[in-house]
Amino acid sequence: MRIAAFIFARGGSKGVPGKNIKLFCGKPLIAWSIEQALGVKGVNEVYVSTDSQEIADISKDYGALIPFIRPAELSGDQSPEWAAWKHALNFFENSKGYLPDIFLSVPTTSPLRKISDIESCLFKFQNSNADAVITVTDAHRNPYFNMVKINDSGSCFPAMGADSSVNSRQDATLVFDMTTVAYVVKPTFINQSTHLFQGKVRAVNIPADRAIDIDTLFDFEIAEYMFKKKKSYSDII
Repeated sequence: MRIAAFIFARGGSKGVPGKNIKLFCGKPLIAWSIEQALGVKGVNEVYVSTDSQEIADISKDYGALIPFIRPAELSGDQSPEWAAWKHALNFFENSKGYLPDIFLSVPTTSPLRKISDIESCLFKFQNSNADAVITVTDAHRNPYFNMVKINDSGSCFPAMGADSSVNSRQDATLVFDMTTVAYVVKPTFINQSTHLFQGKVRAVNIPADRAIDIDTLFDFEIAEYMFKKKKSYSDII
């Protein structure tokens, strides 16, 4: 099985300026994803897709390959990452002469993941008929119970509509939060589709303390706190 690992890291982060190369516990954030991807059994090369030469240079220092600089039209705030996935696979196929058997994306935004979490996703993909495997964690809120919408007049109402049978979280339909620990996808499915949920999608449930998704400075600070707490605990035991 040929596994192609990719990290997609544009330079124009708004939630946390310079997020992908901001120091996280002593290393640029992207370095954690590169090292984790390189530690996965079956992955020999990790490619970084970026529009930033600075991100490219730092990624090379940590062992990633930068075969191209991503075009600006695929790197804006509204640019779908799916298009960046297609672009990377197209470049891979044109340069190698073949598509990989497995496309693996390891986002920069989940540095608390374990290598075994990524390997669990690969295992599920290889042992199912899925087009894609994503990661989830138990949801903190539930649209069937404790999430609301606010209309134009300022009135609140249940997000999924009132249901008299739902009186507690345990009564509500079970839902999960998507996380950015890893994505494992069939390359042919990416090329033939326009979004992830057009195909058969399976999920691996990741514990919440390894599934923090960094989107804001607050997330960044919480993730650093959790990382340092885990490291301190590991040093003790």
